[in-house]
Amino acid sequence: MKIDGEVTTGLGKAAYFLSQDFYTKEFKKNLGFIPYPGTLNVIVDEEFLDEINEIKNNCKNLIKPDKGFGAVKYIEATLCDKINGAIVFPAKTTHEENYLEFIAENKLREELNLKDGDVISIEF
Repeated sequence: MKIDGEVTTGLGKAAYFLSQDFYTKEFKKNLGFIPYPGTLNVIVDEEFLDEINEIKNNCKNLIKPDKGFGAVKYIEATLCDKINGAIVFPAKTTHEENYLEFIAENKLREELNLKDGDVISIEF
């Protein structure tokens, strides 16, 4: 599945969570990289919600949390046909359904010179 979405500013909470050892160790083990402590936040058209929810609900990739943290499901994905990473689905989130969080090894806003409103593609 390949979809386009619009880059947006997040809530600023991902940096804290992605800095936790149990998350970084699991992402390194399962995806081959330690994610940059932050996510690229992308708003996608609501027409994709049924497919995204089906993928999320059937996803078997799960990081179980330490006490006080939430579980995270993830699926491998490619951003703009060149950046390998993953879409994460935190169990505890306040985002709308059409809001995706993409993780990668590097700070994507800098690497791809992205700003709010830019349209990018994600394939998973």
